[in-house]
Amino acid sequence: MAGLRRRQLGASGPEVSIIGLGAMGMSDLYGPADEAESVATLHAAIDAGVNLVDTADFYGSGHNEMLIGRVLRERRRDEVVLSVKFGARRTPDGGFQAAPYDVSAAAVKDRLAYSLRRLGTDYIDIYRPSRLNPQVPIEETVGALLEMREAGYIRHIGLSEMGADTIRRAAAVAPISDLQIEYSLLSRGPEATILPTLRELGIGLTAYGVLSRGLLSGHWSAERELTGTDFRANSPRFQGEHLSANLRLVDALGRVAQRLGATTGQVAIAWVAAQGEQIVPLVGARRRDRLTESLGAVDVVLDRDTLDEIERAVPAGAASGQRYATPMMSLLDSEK
Repeated sequence: MAGLRRRQLGASGPEVSIIGLGAMGMSDLYGPADEAESVATLHAAIDAGVNLVDTADFYGSGHNEMLIGRVLRERRRDEVVLSVKFGARRTPDGGFQAAPYDVSAAAVKDRLAYSLRRLGTDYIDIYRPSRLNPQVPIEETVGALLEMREAGYIRHIGLSEMGADTIRRAAAVAPISDLQIEYSLLSRGPEATILPTLRELGIGLTAYGVLSRGLLSGHWSAERELTGTDFRANSPRFQGEHLSANLRLVDALGRVAQRLGATTGQVAIAWVAAQGEQIVPLVGARRRDRLTESLGAVDVVLDRDTLDEIERAVPAGAASGQRYATPMMSLLDSEK
């Protein structure tokens, strides 16, 4: 795996591994995690050739950055392309404060200062607002990010969950490396207007939720219980009839995977990677065994006939239930 293929993140972005690692679940939102195993998984990913690691200052209220910083102290800095989001605000009990997201020019500089300290680095490779705040012009946010890039504190400017019009306005202020957005066989929304806009402007896409938060992994069952700290307990796609309908789609995908001699999750990841050279899937592996399985997706070859077979198994728009609960959906510029 040391020779893991690389892709360019847009016309102006860095060269990154064809699969990146999303570290959120090591600190937050998916229930308890084993910190020692998380550290071991981060090291294993870098050893395997994964250089893109994605986090946010609000994952675990800073814990995730400190966890990654612990790993960075034992690696060469140039082994890792750090992607960091900011903007969401937490409460002492582990909850999230109500929107709007804090993405003002002042917040850019303040939040960046704390991230640099927690990560133990003097620069972040890609820094991005986690969501749009309609009360803060995107030009203000990107203008402050441009200042930080010119000062050397960040190397590239990214976006997250933003619609086509906002992407165009941002790109008019400064080069944008990539948009981070949920994209999977069960979340095909970006295909309508966002992906064409990114291709036109030479902007990459880092896709999170490629396994639809575990639904497409092939390891999920209708009997699995979710704790109160796992946000999937309130996710529509994991509830009742929605879950049953989605698991039927997963079963159909599993039959394709079986024919290919791959796992269901590997085929789901490979499908995302096959949608364009500017797309890089992020996998949320929290354990080394799951990481090894996910990286096996790079060996799954999907020809045109197989892609058509996958489309029949999981057609666009077939997912049952929204990807977030309604209050969270209302905050997504990418869904408007």
